[in-house]
Amino acid sequence: MRFIAAAIVLSFPVLDLIATARVARWSGVPIWVWLLGGAAAGVAVLRNERVAFRSRTVAAMHGEVSVMRGLLDSGRKVLAGFLLIVPGIVSDLAALALLALPINQGGDLLAVGDFARSRALGGDWRRVD
Repeated sequence: MRFIAAAIVLSFPVLDLIATARVARWSGVPIWVWLLGGAAAGVAVLRNERVAFRSRTVAAMHGEVSVMRGLLDSGRKVLAGFLLIVPGIVSDLAALALLALPINQGGDLLAVGDFARSRALGGDWRRVD
């Protein structure tokens, strides 16, 4: 059973490259464009997620956002980034599907660079000089 699982895991990149070669031949776009485009997109997703993870961690430390929501969202994006870096169009499509899933789209998510967004409580205020 271990050998079958290992054969499936090891054959995926080969089959993915074969599928990419066929799509490249069908579309007329060179294969290196498909491979480098996916890798560049993966690196960009990982870089952006590094910044976003920092801001989510700071927000979680301040109690503004749930820790598990941030970890789930960051893990999903990091997995998608790695799948984009893996050469092949099938893994790129899986990464795009993972990014398109409507997981964790609640109001508590922070945008990149948003360190201190919080919900306002009702009340009156006045400025004291």
